Amino acid sequence: MSATSDRIVCDYLVIGAGVAGLRAAISLAAHGKVLVLAKDTLHESASEYAQGGIAAALSDDDEVTLHEQDTLHAGDGLCDPDAVRTLVAEGPHVIEELLAWGAEFDREGGELVFGREGAHSRNRILHAHGDSTGREISRALYRKAASLANVQFLSFAAVTDLLMADGEVRGAVAYDARYKQHHPIFARAVLLATGGLGRVYKETTNPNVATGDGIAMAWRAGAAIRDIEFVQFHPTALHLDNAPRFLLSEALRGDGAYLRNATGERFTDELASRDVVSRAIVREIARTGSPHMFLDMTHFAAGVMEQHFPRIYQTCLRYGLDLTKFPAPVHPAAHYAMGGVQTDLNGETTIARLYAAGEVACTGVHGANRLASNSLLEGVVFGARAATAMLAKTDCPPEGEIPRAEVFPAITEAHLRSITWDHCGITRNEEGLQTAVRVLRSVPMERRQNATRETYELRSMRRVGLLIAQAALERRESRGGHYRSDYPDKAAEAIHSRLVRP
Repeated sequence: MSATSDRIVCDYLVIGAGVAGLRAAISLAAHGKVLVLAKDTLHESASEYAQGGIAAALSDDDEVTLHEQDTLHAGDGLCDPDAVRTLVAEGPHVIEELLAWGAEFDREGGELVFGREGAHSRNRILHAHGDSTGREISRALYRKAASLANVQFLSFAAVTDLLMADGEVRGAVAYDARYKQHHPIFARAVLLATGGLGRVYKETTNPNVATGDGIAMAWRAGAAIRDIEFVQFHPTALHLDNAPRFLLSEALRGDGAYLRNATGERFTDELASRDVVSRAIVREIARTGSPHMFLDMTHFAAGVMEQHFPRIYQTCLRYGLDLTKFPAPVHPAAHYAMGGVQTDLNGETTIARLYAAGEVACTGVHGANRLASNSLLEGVVFGARAATAMLAKTDCPPEGEIPRAEVFPAITEAHLRSITWDHCGITRNEEGLQTAVRVLRSVPMERRQNATRETYELRSMRRVGLLIAQAALERRESRGGHYRSDYPDKAAEAIHSRLVRP
């Protein structure tokens, strides 16, 4: 990798150091210099926080076709069948590959342990250290990638824009928050592996870095954004004062945890899909006037919480809640984006030399609602596929233009996140969505000489919030993670939304 002043040149640029980006870097490294950028530390990504597990049809009573059927069913008519078939067919190989690279999944008597989560018809979920699956997969992939001489990492590098020339992507601009400097980075091909957008919402399980940057910069460059209105709200985020909205894994309900109201009554099927459970909790909150519901594990056998869910148990204990003695107050929170930058099965976007994989991408795998534990699998499967496609770009094109004018929204982050939560959340209607579109469109834009990482993130969040509101307003039906109280029925035909910059 060569650098002149603040100008950096590599063969392949990977934006994001989660499982999708790391897996892509491993394949790319044999064919050229790879630079992997992380907005924060190399270990701050949604992958690190993924507890639930990774799904694959490997157990004796499972089949790839069953995994395929469950995924299609969860997607509520909007999945791309070819994408789903690709995901589940390549799943077993992906697990074997991760094992070969040192991933340590939970075992009993030397055999892999398969759990079950909501909407799965078989036990096919692998976990690592109980509830630290994403962290373990990230560890194994990072260790493998870091062992390759052609892979270099740059942390605290927030990508602000893509570099364009002749309608193609030629690289990106990275902002170094430590030195307050911008670095143009030129490459043959660029992979967006920037993760999710949960921080657009007031209540979210996502880490602070999940501000939708990849979607926003792809939209500014002219890429198509598909199905962005489909946001999955996890039913059971910890709802304690002065505590983060920590995810209480679906595996808890898979192992028999109960959802109860304030009087101790169970009110829903705990193993239903996430959108169904989230709406059930919101309805029960509205009916009872309680600020939250409760997830009850107090009936678990002694040692189960401490041994099977150590991270969850210790985190709650740190905030004064012993899950072996008391149920956890829970409330739904924004968790995962099914939509994103439109790609084909090889991660190619609608712009030449730009690829996307992981949560930032919309491959069509998840449809209108993601099946639990398919996200880590998608990141690894399509990270590898995108890398293979990127290798076809063997030429070194002319360098792109560096964006000059930068304008930023004059709105507070708290106000923005409240707008999306109130009007683009679990239950939506025309009046609320029109309000969100009107307010977000009318936010004054101002030029700033000394932009910070937070300024760039706010720009991304405003754009992504507006995209969600626009797409949700146009979708006059209820399907999967998108629920319209004024259009509660599903339309006869499943149609993808598609937004492109005018």
